Amino acid sequence: MATIIDMPKLSDTMTVGTVANWLKNEGDPIESGDVIAEIETDKATMELEAFDEGVLLKQIAAVGAQVPVGAPIAAIGEEGESVDVEAAPAAAPTSDEPEAVKTDAPASETVATNEPVSDSPAQPTAPGGRIKASPLARKLAEQQGIDLSTIKGSGPNGRIVKKDLQGAPQGSAAPVGQPTAPAGEGIAKAEDIPVSQMRAVIAQRLQESKTTAPHFYLESEVDVASLLELRAQLNSELANLAGDGEAVKISVNDFILKAATEALRRVPAMNRSWADSTIRQHGTVDISFGVAIDDGLLTPVIRNADAKSLKAISIEAKALIGKARSKKLAPNEMSGSTFTVTNLGMYGVTGFYGIINTPNAGILSVGATVARPVVRENGNIEVGQIMKIGLSCDHRVVDGAIGAQYLQALKNILEHPALIFV
Repeated sequence: MATIIDMPKLSDTMTVGTVANWLKNEGDPIESGDVIAEIETDKATMELEAFDEGVLLKQIAAVGAQVPVGAPIAAIGEEGESVDVEAAPAAAPTSDEPEAVKTDAPASETVATNEPVSDSPAQPTAPGGRIKASPLARKLAEQQGIDLSTIKGSGPNGRIVKKDLQGAPQGSAAPVGQPTAPAGEGIAKAEDIPVSQMRAVIAQRLQESKTTAPHFYLESEVDVASLLELRAQLNSELANLAGDGEAVKISVNDFILKAATEALRRVPAMNRSWADSTIRQHGTVDISFGVAIDDGLLTPVIRNADAKSLKAISIEAKALIGKARSKKLAPNEMSGSTFTVTNLGMYGVTGFYGIINTPNAGILSVGATVARPVVRENGNIEVGQIMKIGLSCDHRVVDGAIGAQYLQALKNILEHPALIFV
């Protein structure tokens, strides 16, 4: 009897999923563990694995279809076996899902107008006319100006993968941020870009946070010269201990995550969340941090961070970043945080305020470190390594004094980083 594969719940808030791409065609043999499709959720585009063996009898849901969680999308069974299951009705747009999300093309794709016609032979396409390519290959092609219609894929069923782009002529398509029209005619073609499911949910949640949680903002400047010096010493020692093996390398962001966690231990009133009729005081620090991906942002969670060392936090953070970028994060790795850290310092942003990741009481925003003169307590002028940290607070949960105490504790830890180990 055929096995019906239903739309899985790939995130804690997912109600519908979009079939972004089929990686197996009807009639293809399937083994347990094979990735058969890419599913776009409200948080990321994730791979769908099969846990049965046989033949892909039917792609019940077409590419671009929005399917409710639990509704059938594919059938696997013995060759020649009949399948009577029909596709579930497409998920109707709600206030959470704008009409723009519904489209015959995958929601993550840009709909181009007046697309030039290539003289190259047509490349393998998925149902709906979409060129088969991995998300990484699409991103690299867009950045390098490579026209995917001119590339022959070497992946499964002719799918274009990263290695296929090596040596490909660049400039056949406009790279991101480059003009597509002569000077004076605009920097890009006018077009309507469909709203992906992830972007729609991000927009909805941020709007809800900004309109329901009364934000207030605090800022402090921190001299992280001692932290940078300690980091260099630790990384040197860790490299020596590793010998020929791969050494753990502590990043500035790892220090910030550990320091933010330690400050929450000292000011537990900041480690709270709004629960409508009550304010929940959390007993552990489950700290999340922002990871930028294509068309969105994920916030993986380090659980029980208050019980973990700097090295342990560094290792776990790097593992979560890798899983986020390769679309391997599990739903429980993206939910249930008690506090959030967002860092744009690597982009040269010196200061900003993030929007609270509700129901957290606050979000810490970290800017770039800038060398500039500072006046010490003894009146001497020296060069300091100044980092701006901003704190957005939910006034329903905490007042200004609590937020100020938290920033004060965090500043003290960052300027005296040995306290992290106490």
